[in-house]
Amino acid sequence: MMKGQGGVQMLLTAEQEAQQIVADARNLKVERLKQARNEANTDIGVIRSNLEAEYQKKLSETSGYSGMNVKLLGQETEMKIQKLKAATSQISQDVVQMLINHVTTVRN
Repeated sequence: MMKGQGGVQMLLTAEQEAQQIVADARNLKVERLKQARNEANTDIGVIRSNLEAEYQKKLSETSGYSGMNVKLLGQETEMKIQKLKAATSQISQDVVQMLINHVTTVRN
């Protein structure tokens, strides 16, 4: 009977040791998952900041070109307006003379 109780005690002790090993493994797994999540968050932060910097750089480059394009378009438009004004002032006398001739000419 003593031998049977000793066997049961050994089984209980082995079961407790197994439970402790499983609990330790779970705790280690949880710690590793936390560590992996923290490392991933750090990597994500670095990647995000790099992409944000790259985006801001491209945004500043394109907005600079955009501003330059607007300025160039404004200058071209102003030049075309001046050319049109010059062309109109040159032919306006001819147009006025033509209108006067048509109005004052009597046809039967």
